[in-house]
Amino acid sequence: MTTEIPTLKIGGVPEHFNLPWHLALEEGLFLKKGVHVEWVEFPEGTGAMNKALRAREIDAAVILTGGVIKDIANGNPSKIVQLFVSSPLQWGVHVSAKSNFTEIDQLENATAAISRFGSGSHVMAHVQASQREWDTSTLKFEVVNTLENAVEALTQGTADYFMWEHFTTKPIVDAGVFRRLGDFPTPWSCFVVAAHDEVIENNGGALKNVLDIINRVTIDFKNIPSIDRTLAHRYEQKLEDIQKWLAMTTWSQEQISEEEIMRVQDRLFDLKMIEKKLLPEQMYNIL
Repeated sequence: MTTEIPTLKIGGVPEHFNLPWHLALEEGLFLKKGVHVEWVEFPEGTGAMNKALRAREIDAAVILTGGVIKDIANGNPSKIVQLFVSSPLQWGVHVSAKSNFTEIDQLENATAAISRFGSGSHVMAHVQASQREWDTSTLKFEVVNTLENAVEALTQGTADYFMWEHFTTKPIVDAGVFRRLGDFPTPWSCFVVAAHDEVIENNGGALKNVLDIINRVTIDFKNIPSIDRTLAHRYEQKLEDIQKWLAMTTWSQEQISEEEIMRVQDRLFDLKMIEKKLLPEQMYNIL
């Protein structure tokens, strides 16, 4: 009698942060631990992953902290099962290279391109506006879904600015398509792993095995020989940019803290992006 190997569909963005997952998959580490992991790419980002989690199209996601906390507070039946990257995300604030904007403060009444409502680019546009004391109720958005479409929107003038991860967009800046006005780091950690409640209840053991494996990979990730060259090649980045990014990025093997959950919720509540705050224990699960 053979036991069927459980399958977990895990979503993530096609960015350098997630190379540990690809290395683990390529080396067959999850299968050795008795779990078949199917990686699903989401170039549209956090908003699309939240939607897929709600619809059970994926079982878990490596997802932006602020974006998933917002969606869980708004009814997504999922929980955070672990931090993945504990350092802040560096959001570059980009305009078309040909635009007349030269400072972030000039963007107060401009239209922001966002991947979708509820995405990281949407949340961070609000957080940045609030920090600069702009009226967040008057913010204007153009939904573009992907980075490729954001390039088109800014080039054609259907949107004025676009916030996206600094190093992912750097080749577009270097090519003279975007101009970066500045960076805006998240006031919280980058990424967490979140899973649908049914998966936690019915497949918690498999999920814990997956986390054990990815934690073994991330704890030594920066010490892998020539990892900077591997990253630069696979993600079409300059070596010096990847080295800078590696120096400022910290992977975590811990659960998110209750203090951080409340800090994010406080900010989202003040921005009217959530209607009520949940207790921290309603947001996370220790497997």
